[in-house]
Amino acid sequence: MPERQPPASPPAPRPLSFLSFDFGARRVGVACGNTLLRSASPLQTVVALGDARFEAIGRLVREWQPDALVVGVPFHPDGAPHDNTQRARRFARQLQGRFRLPVHEVDERYTTTEALAAGAADADAAAAALILDQFLRSLPVGEQDREPRKDERDDDAGTRR
Repeated sequence: MPERQPPASPPAPRPLSFLSFDFGARRVGVACGNTLLRSASPLQTVVALGDARFEAIGRLVREWQPDALVVGVPFHPDGAPHDNTQRARRFARQLQGRFRLPVHEVDERYTTTEALAAGAADADAAAAALILDQFLRSLPVGEQDREPRKDERDDDAGTRR
């Protein structure tokens, strides 16, 4: 009689990749990262307006093929909306509409200040990497390789859809 084989374990989920954005009226910092390494790297800063901005971002989306996008949304230290809060949220909605990818919002207080203090050559892209690092840290440990459900997102990290 043949030996019984133990049931095969399900295949490991593939790592998820992300592009993140530090939105600004004139510049948008961009970073990439994934759940395998749980870290982010600055890519570049897009200096363009209107359709040219989204064309440049579209090239990055096609190149990196992320599973989702992450947008930093600024707030004042007390949590009150900032002048750019609604603009960043509008940018997030535009990304979702144009690229049909999930978009997560992350509270990005102090990321540009932190990037500048660290001496980043490209502060906007470095801030985008800090935003993505924060998002990746908010994912449940051991389950980083799947898209987080709405009820699992860490409100303290400021993640939202």
